[in-house]
Amino acid sequence: MLKDDRIWMAQGDNPCYLLLNKANRHGLIAGATGTGKTVTLKVMAEGFSDAGVPVFMADVKGDVTGMAQAGEFTDALRTRMEAFGIDEREFAFQGTPCRIWDMLGDAGIPVRVTISDMGPELLGRLLGLTEVQKGVLNIVFRVADDLQMLLIDLKDLRAMLTYVADHSKEYEITYGRVSSQSVGAIQRALIAVEDQGGDIFFGEPNLDIMDWFDCDANGRGYVNILNASRLINTPLVYSMFLLWMLSTLFERLPEVGDPDKPKFVFFFDEAHLLFNGMPKSLTDKVVQVVKLIRSKGVGVYFITQSPADVPGEVLAQLSNRVQHGLRAYTPAEQRAVKAAAASFRTNPAFDTVQALQDVATGEALVSFLDASGKPSIVERAKVLFPGCRMAAADAGIVSTVIANEYELMNKYEEAYDRESAYELIEQERAEASEAARLAAERAAFEKEKAAFEAQKAKEEAAAAAKADREAAARAAAEAREAERLRLKAEKEEERLRLKAEKEADRLRLKAEKEAERKEAEAKRARDRVTNTVVTSVVGTIGREASRQILRGIFGTRR
Repeated sequence: MLKDDRIWMAQGDNPCYLLLNKANRHGLIAGATGTGKTVTLKVMAEGFSDAGVPVFMADVKGDVTGMAQAGEFTDALRTRMEAFGIDEREFAFQGTPCRIWDMLGDAGIPVRVTISDMGPELLGRLLGLTEVQKGVLNIVFRVADDLQMLLIDLKDLRAMLTYVADHSKEYEITYGRVSSQSVGAIQRALIAVEDQGGDIFFGEPNLDIMDWFDCDANGRGYVNILNASRLINTPLVYSMFLLWMLSTLFERLPEVGDPDKPKFVFFFDEAHLLFNGMPKSLTDKVVQVVKLIRSKGVGVYFITQSPADVPGEVLAQLSNRVQHGLRAYTPAEQRAVKAAAASFRTNPAFDTVQALQDVATGEALVSFLDASGKPSIVERAKVLFPGCRMAAADAGIVSTVIANEYELMNKYEEAYDRESAYELIEQERAEASEAARLAAERAAFEKEKAAFEAQKAKEEAAAAAKADREAAARAAAEAREAERLRLKAEKEEERLRLKAEKEADRLRLKAEKEAERKEAEAKRARDRVTNTVVTSVVGTIGREASRQILRGIFGTRR
């Protein structure tokens, strides 16, 4: 209940007020199950809302939605009002302005964060990576930036990890060594995130955390409720988101020092889920943010069962405390009770250790910072009741709250997957695959062409050889035929020569015979002539001789 610049939280021997100008010094609401932590949370959140301070809280058990619905008078509440001195006629139940958000696609305004926005440092710490693996993750983010490949969702990060691993030799000189073992370890760590709903949580549109800083038309701060009833079963994604929120608030908000009231209050419910198994490096990061974020005007309140659930360094920063009852059955629980009691300024009116075990549901040990900034003496007090409903809101109220935020639903409802690392790498891979396919086809074609040309050359060579053989055969045949014809011609020529010679011999012989015959005839003729001449000569001679003789005888010459 808001009273001027303070929230009336509880009433003991003295009223317990949470001063708005000290509310950014953080706080703790602790207690065993069923001791009234959720009611305390609602009273505090309602007071902040009435003061115009927007609030964020996770609805783990499903009953925080009751803040959106007005409470009702009951006999128990009337009795409690009397104990607080509240006049029933002056009190009006009312719900607070609420917005319901959801990270896993259930009921509420969708909440998504991009991988790039989460960043390698926070992501590496949340994944529990070693220093070497975180170094590899940083290289992957750096390569993505240099190649202008957006890392939006898990498939982008997975694709980028594989891409860098495949090209590790190319990047080793520029960025450092990327081992396949480290990449494999990161991929395995991402499986756990994916199984816990990270595939839904990481994406676009990216949440603008400043949408949680709104107030309604009456100046009351919105209570931003994260639907975490199913999310609580996925502690890795839950803690990832809460730490991202803290880091983002720290990075984006300006320094304001100690304002009159917080700019924003952040409730970490089920804080043990955040710190269980958290590596020291991540705990150091939380401590750093919690220490410094108060100067940004942000108050952080952890809600858990035992203060021991919160690391000592963080616990030391929580100045405003409401400690509900603690159970102390085991030695460890008894030590936790003593440690919780020791964190309060002692009130001489009661034994703090015993009081922690005796306080009933709706009661608590309360200590807030006073005006001077010192923790007040612890009070055993009854916690006030909220004006909203104690239990979960009706389903119709929840639906109406979600439906009324149509502007934010229009902004965040439809997820979109623009071109990012996964698509670019797949495109590059497809192009490389297509190029490889074309190269293979070209190589196959060239091989087939070469084989064809080789076969053709072989066939042509064979044909040429055959032609050569045929030509040689023909040439040989022709040569043989020419030789045969030559021999035949020579033989014929020889035959003709011999025939000619024989004919010549025959003709010669014939001529000789003819000549002989003629000679014989001529001889015979000559002989005849000779004989005739001789005869004639002889006759003539004889006759002449006779004449001469006669002349001689007779002395007559002619």
